[in-house]
Amino acid sequence: MEKSYIVKQISIFSENRPGRLAAVAGALRDAGINIFAFSIAEANGFGVVRALVDRPEDAHRTLTELGFRVSFTDVIGVKMRDEPGGLSEIASVLGDAGINIEYAYAYSGRDGAVLILRVDQAEDAVRQILARGGELLKASFSQ
Repeated sequence: MEKSYIVKQISIFSENRPGRLAAVAGALRDAGINIFAFSIAEANGFGVVRALVDRPEDAHRTLTELGFRVSFTDVIGVKMRDEPGGLSEIASVLGDAGINIEYAYAYSGRDGAVLILRVDQAEDAVRQILARGGELLKASFSQ
């Protein structure tokens, strides 16, 4: 059951220079792939674009064919209250269970706020959040 909540994120590695994000976004647009959420991190002149898309396998193939280095990462998407304390609740559930949050980013849309988490124990995190009454995105949310 826990695996049904593990979401496939794509990570795109690229030089951190003007036009690279536009190239990624344009390639996904041209392939008809929708980006639900993304974040960008920078280190030593390189950038990592992490994204949730509606067709991760197609996105991987499209971007790889254009010469980008792309990988998949398992993440979870936790629905959270879009008000003060929403993040604190989720972080406390995981911290109390000894689960480390490696990185996170969030988005807020018409269906509420969602926190995307890369954790060191994804299936344990899913169990802990569900046991405390939390809601998670299903892995198939994008299809």
